[in-house]
Amino acid sequence: MKLRDWVLFILLGAIWGSSFLWIKIALEEIGPFALVALRLLFGVLGLLVAVLLWRPSLPSRRWLWVGLGMLGVTNTALPFVLISWGEQHIDSSVASILNGAVPLFTLVIAHLFLHDERITLRKAIGLLTGFGGVVLLVGRDVGYGAGRDAVLGQLAVLVAAISYASSSVFARRNLHEVSPILQAFASLAVADTVVWLAVPVFESPFGLPALPLTWLALVWLGLLGTCVAYILYFYLLQSIGATRATMVTYVIPVVGVVLGVIFLRERLDWFLGGGAALVIAGIGIVNTRKRQPVTPQEQPASPVK
Repeated sequence: MKLRDWVLFILLGAIWGSSFLWIKIALEEIGPFALVALRLLFGVLGLLVAVLLWRPSLPSRRWLWVGLGMLGVTNTALPFVLISWGEQHIDSSVASILNGAVPLFTLVIAHLFLHDERITLRKAIGLLTGFGGVVLLVGRDVGYGAGRDAVLGQLAVLVAAISYASSSVFARRNLHEVSPILQAFASLAVADTVVWLAVPVFESPFGLPALPLTWLALVWLGLLGTCVAYILYFYLLQSIGATRATMVTYVIPVVGVVLGVIFLRERLDWFLGGGAALVIAGIGIVNTRKRQPVTPQEQPASPVK
């Protein structure tokens, strides 16, 4: 990974890691479907500005538009609603941790469908190390007697993680011709349309939030957690690959747990330090490789003429 990729990778992890805190805050006043619908509305408006500024070329083939529509459902509408619903019953830190399962699912799916992202020993060790950190962090809730709703909340977030993993592989395999900005805008527009159609079915009557903090959470989630984050994510997806791009979900638990502890007074114990260390180690293992020695015949020509 280049330095620019690392900077964008860390920035994306920080933005998405903070999203779980803001989701928990917004859920104090509104339901998960209304939250996602309003969040996506701000995200779509932000991306519309980006599209007008950069003016990306439009896909000429019809099936690419179909793919963008599918991506809107599987990579945005479904996981956003599942995570928001799940956070009604579990801590924001737990949700961010469970989201860390995305690279593990992506590794298997990418191995099956992407010829240049095969499972290697180094990737397997790195992903299992990082997932071990996720398991360690989740393990701190084992002794607290989680009820049925909490279990369902955790399952909802895990299903969202599988949806994210499948979508990342699908996007890299089928939508590499579409610019990252257009991918983000089109998929979000479809997702927001789908969620708005679901709002009156699941959360009627619909009412706008009244608290300024809720609006702040929605704007943050829409403009940063959705608009900016999606541009960064789709760029990294094409730049560093699906498996490495989804490794950002190993940064998310660290950020999510720290913010949950500081602002929501969620539990802090020794599991946090050990889990965070394993998560960071997993990222390092997957994203580094041994340098091959360069022979004199392979030395690149000097760019200086």
